[in-house]
This record gives sequence, C-alpha cells and structure tokens, in this order.
Amino acid sequence: MSDRIGFVAIAEPPMTVSEEVKGEIRTKGVDFFYGSFQALKGITMAIQPQMVTALIGPSGCGKSTFLRCLNRMNDLIEGTRLEGEITIDGQDIYAEEVDPVELRKVVGMVFQKPNPFPMSIYDNVAYGPKIHGTRRRSALDHVVEDCLRRAYLWDEVKDKLHKSAGSLSGGQQQRLCIARSIAVNPEIILMDEPCSALDPIATQKIEQLMFELKSEYTIVIVTHNMQQAQRASDRTAFFKEGCLIEYADTANLFLNPQMKETEDYISGKFG
Repeated sequence: MSDRIGFVAIAEPPMTVSEEVKGEIRTKGVDFFYGSFQALKGITMAIQPQMVTALIGPSGCGKSTFLRCLNRMNDLIEGTRLEGEITIDGQDIYAEEVDPVELRKVVGMVFQKPNPFPMSIYDNVAYGPKIHGTRRRSALDHVVEDCLRRAYLWDEVKDKLHKSAGSLSGGQQQRLCIARSIAVNPEIILMDEPCSALDPIATQKIEQLMFELKSEYTIVIVTHNMQQAQRASDRTAFFKEGCLIEYADTANLFLNPQMKETEDYISGKFG
C-alpha cells in the first residue's frame, strides 16, 4: 500500500481499495474570497467517513465553492484566497508542503456534466493509474474491471471497452467518471450536482452507487434536489449567503429543522 506524507505519494498507489477507511474532513473558521467578494463565512464542520453528506441551499449560497475548497480546485481561479483551516485525517491540506496534484488523488471529483476523456472506455479508467506509474497491462486490466464493476457498469461495457467513451449514454458516462475517480484509490469523492443532467432512471443508479460506495469512501454531494438529499444522504448541511446555517442528520434536518431559515428553505418559501 502507498503511504502518504503531506499528500506526497512515496510508493506506487495500490490497485485495490484499502480496508482501512480514512477520509475525515474538518473545517475550522473557513472564509473564502473571490477577490474582494466573500463567498464563505466562518464555515466550521466535521464530515465523517463512510457517510454521504449533502450540501444544499439556494443558488449562490457557497455550497459549490465549499466543495471545491476540499480538493483545492479553487486554487486554479486567479485572485481567490482561503482563510481558516481544512484538514483531512488531521493534515492541513493548505499547508505549504501539500502538493495539490497529490491531494486530488486522495480527493476525487465528479462534476455536474459527465466529462469522459476523448478516449476509449478502458483508457478513461486506466488513465489515472498510468500517469501515477502503473504500466503492467495485467494490473491495468485488473483495476479497470474492478472499478467498472464497483460503478455497476462492467456488464454494460465489458464487450466494448475499446470503443469511445462518448458512445455511452449520459448516465453511463457519469458512472464511468465515478469509475475513473476511484481508479487512483481516493479516500474522498466529491460530487457537484452529479445527477442534474440525468434522467430519473440514471439518477436512481447514481444514488444506488453512492449508497454502495459509502462503505469505502467519504462522499460529499452538492445537490439542488432536496428529495435527492433526503434519499441519498446521511447528513445534510444547509448553506445560505455563504454561511452554514444548519448541519444535522438528514432525517432530523428535514423533519425537525432547528433554524427558521432551514425550515423556510425546505418548505419552498425561497430557493
């Protein structure tokens, strides 16, 4: 197994999922700025492994910004800055010694619109292991099949692995992107509205996949669909105007919200 010190890999990443589940995320007093605009205000929360945590709230409330802070994707935007602390398994991910590229191996991401690479189904899944040093064809074959099986896609694509990923349906492409993200053995999977472009049947498959994968990963999902948050998540965080208003077990938050803003949002008084 690969050991990581400050998210710097010191050995070839493993080809199978570790039995030791990590991925605890803690934030303390996180403020985030796009230039002079403050998008996040004092976010403090603990996200537990082996759970699906949903981030909900109206458009522009900061939930997607917060999600991208967790793997430093916002670093790619000029003029942004973060204050406060974000740790994964106790490691400050914004410390100087942390390599953001190595961090993104630990914290995978699935985007709103399926974005398979313009290559074959096989090569989409094998891409990550290849760039991180795996060259043996037998090892690549193993990880491709393993990840496609865990994404409930193997039986649908096993006879066309060398066809273009673009030939798949939208729901299949999104599951392929999930398979690609787990191929480098992350601890955490971030999902930014992964079902917003999918039909109800494909959405159901993605939600079932999240349920299965949470036994191995920390999953954090941004969703505008409150029914999806209720169905698919264990914990829910409600954001409004850059602030974390309420964070609780999903059933409690929807059935017995403690804050009026939460009650007004989930009852449809604003959105």
